[in-house]
Amino acid sequence: MTIQDEYRKKGWKDLPPGGIVDRPATALDYKTGTWRAFRPIRNKDKKICQNPENCLICWALCPDAAIKRVEPNELEFDMDYCKGCGVCALECPLKAIEMEQEE
Repeated sequence: MTIQDEYRKKGWKDLPPGGIVDRPATALDYKTGTWRAFRPIRNKDKKICQNPENCLICWALCPDAAIKRVEPNELEFDMDYCKGCGVCALECPLKAIEMEQEE
């Protein structure tokens, strides 16, 4: 008998609770960058966030908050948390970010 078979016999009230956040900022405990198949690469020839209407679109849309602002016009990627989804590259109006296959 498998674990799944045992759980099928139980009612929903008999199952242990899941998905409980018992303290704030627990996501920082789980470095998910190893899931990545592609990594963001910034084109250093193109200045990110030079133009106010282009500024920080990638930062605002990153679902993992893996883009950090290090200077007013400079960003860096936190590879411990970047999952390589490519949203930053897709949404960058300057096309200053490209996705490269992870080795």
